Amino acid sequence: MMTTLSQTVSVFSNKAINLKSVASFNTVKTLRFNPPSSPRSLSRKFCRVQATILQDEEEKVVVEESSPLKNFPNDDEPPETGSATALEKWVIKFEQSVNILLTESVIIVLDALYRDRDYARFFVLETIARVPYFAFISVLHMYESFGWWRRADYLKVHFAESWNEMHHLLIMEELGGNAWWFDRFLAQHIAVAYYFVTVFMYVISPRMAYHFSECVESHAFETYDKFIKAQGEKLKKMPAPAVAIKYYTGGDLYLFDEFQTARLPNSRRPKIENLYDVFLNIRDDEAEHCKTMKACQTHGNLRSPHSYSEDDFGCEDESGCIVAQADCEGIVDCIKKAVAVSTPRVKQN
Repeated sequence: MMTTLSQTVSVFSNKAINLKSVASFNTVKTLRFNPPSSPRSLSRKFCRVQATILQDEEEKVVVEESSPLKNFPNDDEPPETGSATALEKWVIKFEQSVNILLTESVIIVLDALYRDRDYARFFVLETIARVPYFAFISVLHMYESFGWWRRADYLKVHFAESWNEMHHLLIMEELGGNAWWFDRFLAQHIAVAYYFVTVFMYVISPRMAYHFSECVESHAFETYDKFIKAQGEKLKKMPAPAVAIKYYTGGDLYLFDEFQTARLPNSRRPKIENLYDVFLNIRDDEAEHCKTMKACQTHGNLRSPHSYSEDDFGCEDESGCIVAQADCEGIVDCIKKAVAVSTPRVKQN
């Protein structure tokens, strides 16, 4: 009797252990399972780096978050995805290193040539700074002609940026920054070379081209900021150029609002009373360019400030956060999408 009872207890004990093992295995599988995020949640991640919701104190747009849809929530992601993400990070780091090296090389030349000639240096800077926006618009028009581009916001904003930089240039000319033939010769030839470099860069990698422009705008901001701090009292006693008064306080400020994609329209209205105010606003303009260029490094992230209302800030409506299917990033991506669209039509015939 005792032997039979002992065998029965042993059988139940073994079954309990087996059930416990099964339950533990199921628990591990349950813990390791992460359901994919909904399109709405992914879209909200995309909205967090949108240019229209940047605040003044936010001086960074993380470049690595430019492709949030590629970050799988599952811990057991395929090896191909992990390697692609690592490769993309390496490419971004390489692009930024090249841009920084090019920018620092130009800064060394400018420091050597214009150590004590501020207005001439500003003239050269503004001649160069407006070139990328011409290049962006040229490539975007080409994409549009080929049917690869279906968003007008980029064209509008980049034109407004070039319009702003043009008035900076006019101000420097009125201050005598272009008096020397050598300064005009140097600035114009650098601008021509810079144009073709930017076009080539923008065709291959818009992200790299936007980061390069951000580096240039960042240097311009630092240059004006140092100048204001060093010459502030002197500038306050000098009159403002007529072109600056007309641009910053004129009747039609639509284009002035258009390039400031981090602000609502009509939220910034400068007061120009002296030359100090002029340089202060030029410096602030460069800061707005930096914000826009940072946001542009996330593809499809740019919207015209006039295309949304104050209630749209915060990205509650996801329609503005979705990149249209006709959009493409670089010539390679455009060709891929063009082939992908045309291939089904050939099969039907």
